[in-house]
Amino acid sequence: MRVDEIYARKQAQGRQVLSFEIFPPKRGTELRDIDATLEVLADCGPDFISVTFGAGGSSNNNRTIELARKIKEQYHVEPVVHLTCLTYSRQEIDEFCQQLDFNGIENVFALRGDRNPNVPAKEDFAHASQLSAYLREKGNFCIGGACYPECHPESESRVSEMLHLKEKVVAGASYLLSQLFFENDMFYAFLEDCRICGINVPVTPGIMPVINKAQIERMVSLCSASLPARFCKIMDRFEDDKQALFDAGMAYATSQIIDLLAQDVDGIHLYTMNNPAVARRICDSVKNIIGG
Repeated sequence: MRVDEIYARKQAQGRQVLSFEIFPPKRGTELRDIDATLEVLADCGPDFISVTFGAGGSSNNNRTIELARKIKEQYHVEPVVHLTCLTYSRQEIDEFCQQLDFNGIENVFALRGDRNPNVPAKEDFAHASQLSAYLREKGNFCIGGACYPECHPESESRVSEMLHLKEKVVAGASYLLSQLFFENDMFYAFLEDCRICGINVPVTPGIMPVINKAQIERMVSLCSASLPARFCKIMDRFEDDKQALFDAGMAYATSQIIDLLAQDVDGIHLYTMNNPAVARRICDSVKNIIGG
């Protein structure tokens, strides 16, 4: 099923979408090693699971499609395949799309991709909006796009950020998933800006529970998300106690999610970092809320 149809169906039911993000196992790792994670994720009843593409031009595309097909056929959950374009030509994108068609995958998350000094960019696609427009011409895919509640690190201003995001939607993105953030008010202000700009597609907040201080600081450095003082106090207080940090991080993320759901957001997109315990803890905490 197309993700835009999933959103429409859930909205008609007065319910909110639940989705997860995972990444393919590293090279040389058997795909079956991720089964423990997928079993937990599927049991949580998500509407779709997105599978990341290799960042910075390292394609990893065969493993991405293989994992997506596994999600669809073995776990009966709709997969969404991330597709980056900065380091790929039209011909390469065409070949990738052929693989998607062959494997019965109709949902694509269109991204520019991170810049990598070791992998030169190509000239065919400079922005995700260009990839979205190109995929829309093919007419086979439901296209999703990324958004940044605190602006993309390369944006000149909030105004230019919103104009580029509107271009992405006009080009073909039928829903948006946000980058991680830790202060809900920032997301609400961003969502208001979207509606003012005429961006009326579903905009789903992305939540990443903190379970490792070094990991979260690395992720934040990549997307420029700010860390509220109360969040920093949690990391500083419990960073030397692995289990305490896990419990505190789950509590913080759960609090974010409950507040977002109470504000009637379109859904929740959870960055699982391939950790089944994260998904299980969150789902057990909010299953009655998101289902109601």
